[in-house]
Amino acid sequence: MGIDEYGGGQGPEPEVLVVTTNDVPGYHVREVIGEVFGLTVRSRHVGSQIGAGLKSMVGGELRGLTKTLVQTRNQAMERLIEQARTRGANGVVAFRFDVTEAADVGTEVCAYGTAVVLTRE
Repeated sequence: MGIDEYGGGQGPEPEVLVVTTNDVPGYHVREVIGEVFGLTVRSRHVGSQIGAGLKSMVGGELRGLTKTLVQTRNQAMERLIEQARTRGANGVVAFRFDVTEAADVGTEVCAYGTAVVLTRE
């Protein structure tokens, strides 16, 4: 698997700029729209659970689970961006992920932040 299968994030000219910081250098927050989030829950595949269980006995990275988590996080982020865009934002500040187990059947990933309207300084 290539490195592109283990990453995420935005391209060089995103329509909605998403940052983990509270401020964006070179921009002014003109308007705060409010909280936005993207949520997804992925169930575990029985085969991957068995493979992960076996791998955990001998050690090493659980590549299948890593790839699934990356895809899940990217989907949650895409949903956050779509919600921000729909509400008229062109930026999201204080972006974070929250990951929890969902009733022992899957993993819940929530991407959240504050939707804002940014203008260049």
